[in-house]
Amino acid sequence: MTKVDLSKFDNSSYRPGRLLLARTIWYLLNVVFLKNYLNPFSGLKVFVLRLFSATIGRRVVIKPGANIKYPWNIVVGDHVWIGEKVWLDSLEKITIGNNVCISQGAYLCTGNHDYTKENFDLIVKPIVVEDGVWVGAKAIICPGVTLRSHSVVTAGSIVTHDTEAYTIYQGNPAKAVRKRTIT
Repeated sequence: MTKVDLSKFDNSSYRPGRLLLARTIWYLLNVVFLKNYLNPFSGLKVFVLRLFSATIGRRVVIKPGANIKYPWNIVVGDHVWIGEKVWLDSLEKITIGNNVCISQGAYLCTGNHDYTKENFDLIVKPIVVEDGVWVGAKAIICPGVTLRSHSVVTAGSIVTHDTEAYTIYQGNPAKAVRKRTIT
């Protein structure tokens, strides 16, 4: 039986989108401006993200402790809240619509590995979060998922497949539990 052999792992086909120097500078700025709890100012965070080619809409709130892997793979709409310790692991594009709340500790993961391959190949897929979505605290959104308009992912849930609009999801793996009604 074939076994995993990580000595054969080859990530050379993955292109993060910028030169090593730009990624290194971003890493340092991410630590100083986003992950740093001494910087509570969303405007400064948005400014730095835009310097690194992130598309950020109006009136975006980014709480301390947020972590963004590659800002050039981030598109954020208007009136978005990104909570404390949210991790946008943007090896691939993450698109966030308008009026979205991503609560503290949520993890949006665009990368994974092919566990069926001996060399554990890297797999990257984009994530789309449509308008009006609420991602609860410590929820995990897996690669390739689309969270449809106004869906809700409850705290601690793990979403492995696309959601339906105006539907609340809960659990691991997240399953639809009821419709969302907004009054």
